[in-house]
Amino acid sequence: MEARHEPESLSPSQIAAIRRSMTSGRMALTRRSLLRAGSGALALGGLGALSGCGIPPAGRKGESGAADDHSDEDKTLHFSNWTEYMDVTDDEKHRPTLEEFRRRTGITVKYTEDINDNVEFFGKIKPQLAAGQDTGRDLICVTDWLAARMIRLGWIQPLDAARLPHAYTNLGKTFRNPDWDPGRAHSYPWTGIPAVIAYNKKATGGRKVTSLAQLLDDPKLKGRVGLLTEMRDTVGLTLLDMGKPPETCTADDFDAAVARLQKATDRGQIRRFTGNDYTGDLSKGDLAACVAWAGDLIQLQADNPAIEFAVPDAGYMISTDNLLIPNKARHKKNAERLIDYYYEPKVAAKVAAYINYVCPVEGVRPELAKIDKKLAENPLILPDEEMAAKAHAFRSLSGEEETAFEDKFAKLTGA
Repeated sequence: MEARHEPESLSPSQIAAIRRSMTSGRMALTRRSLLRAGSGALALGGLGALSGCGIPPAGRKGESGAADDHSDEDKTLHFSNWTEYMDVTDDEKHRPTLEEFRRRTGITVKYTEDINDNVEFFGKIKPQLAAGQDTGRDLICVTDWLAARMIRLGWIQPLDAARLPHAYTNLGKTFRNPDWDPGRAHSYPWTGIPAVIAYNKKATGGRKVTSLAQLLDDPKLKGRVGLLTEMRDTVGLTLLDMGKPPETCTADDFDAAVARLQKATDRGQIRRFTGNDYTGDLSKGDLAACVAWAGDLIQLQADNPAIEFAVPDAGYMISTDNLLIPNKARHKKNAERLIDYYYEPKVAAKVAAYINYVCPVEGVRPELAKIDKKLAENPLILPDEEMAAKAHAFRSLSGEEETAFEDKFAKLTGA
């Protein structure tokens, strides 16, 4: 693949959006992670990784991202992932699925939880990728927008479909063909992250909140509504409510959605735009209803039976964290075997039972039911066909579009 320059840099409002995400949004530690981790601040120094005047080419023209594959003689694999994204025993001394993979294949996985946010992690590996060098990692997990950027740069290796029979067969329909990686030629999702509507039925007086229109227009909710600082989730849900698919969003569509949100903000309907710090306000009832992420809601509902959620008839937004093999990885075949392993339903069920986000693996429900029947019946982990059909993803944006959209969204949120 021809190496390419990255022509765009991040605008001040894009950087502000990333800072919000890192400190309180989806890039931040989840509520459960905070409870378990105890300490550890997110570093902001990685912002410079994406805000420079451009990124050097990945290598000489025509140079392949492949390296000599040492998988056959070196039974190891270096895997970088997010915190709290892998099953672990109660004493936190063992990772059962990784240990089973080693027993089955003889491959030892050197597993590192060194992804605290996308931008910081990209800053760690960018110099090596730009120079056409090995990052020291054979498998990484990043969010869709960064995955799209790295694929566009030519920094991710194409996958060998012949080594991914379970992944190819069991990948859920919702996740099969993102516009940033058609046919999943370079990536497979680790998990899906839905944005839906949540409400506190005590705060609403027992009334259900099932649409974005209610959030924006219901006078009984005035001043007690929360929307997310993640542009794609908040604007995407608004577009859906207006009958405009986010997959084909035009600049005019985006402007119309922002204008609608601005009207609700000007009327005092919106209490505030939040990251995942909405959880405390929703549980207390300071927010009667809000846009929320599924992974937060499962824990919130366990703590507070007044918390309910709704999937709007118009649809909901979903994003993904994705497995990719960087250029020059030394154990590509081993990495592909691990990807395929996690698409076996029995293995995927163990991960889903621990992380509580949408599982992208079809056929996992019976296996998850053996672990926990309630989790197997929870549509926030395993959407039924009706819910899955309502999932939408925001289309890929060019650098220029992302700058323009984030600028307008920043003005709306007051960032």
